[in-house]
Amino acid sequence: MRINADFTKRAAVHFEDTPWVPSPAPGVERKMLDRIGEEVARATTIVRFAPGSAFDPHVHDGGEEFLVLDGVFQDEHGDFPAGSYVRNPPTTGHTPAAAEGAVILVKLHQFDPADRTEVKTRTDDGAAQQQLFQDSVETVTLQTWAPGQAVSLDAHGGLEVFVVEGSYSESGEEFSRWDWLRLPSGTRFDAVTGPDGARVWMKSGHLAQMTAK
Repeated sequence: MRINADFTKRAAVHFEDTPWVPSPAPGVERKMLDRIGEEVARATTIVRFAPGSAFDPHVHDGGEEFLVLDGVFQDEHGDFPAGSYVRNPPTTGHTPAAAEGAVILVKLHQFDPADRTEVKTRTDDGAAQQQLFQDSVETVTLQTWAPGQAVSLDAHGGLEVFVVEGSYSESGEEFSRWDWLRLPSGTRFDAVTGPDGARVWMKSGHLAQMTAK
């Protein structure tokens, strides 16, 4: 399976226009943003857990990174309410579940094989910019932009922008809650926020290795 698999091109997915696809686990559905592979895949996905649903125990050979968007995600390591950001590096495992339901943004098989850095943190609603993770390859932040703000960023190593709240317009295209945009290396992000501003999860620098292949 290949979805938005050409990393030299701009890619955009709008939440409301994208269908939910059942996963192998009963009660768990997905909206696929990008993907290379079948059930074991390099993937960026919005995952919805119905109340009481769960996955079987598994190990993430390529690592797992997720942001909880709604509800409470759970595993044997704890409860992660909306706003939680977690990185489970390669060789770690868990049993995902959601007793009361949850929605998460998750990225799989996108870690350096040698990465062993675990992150479990809460995002800060009041911060203009919060750094969630940084290494020599990538930077992950949560940013809050004011209403009507012009935002111009260098996407030198590629850029992903996921709208948590609010909206912005880029290249004449409107992005609102839970919409996703990916820009390739060597481009720029030029946007203007909507009347309520925007709160976005952003990852940068990490796509240079994809376009170099």
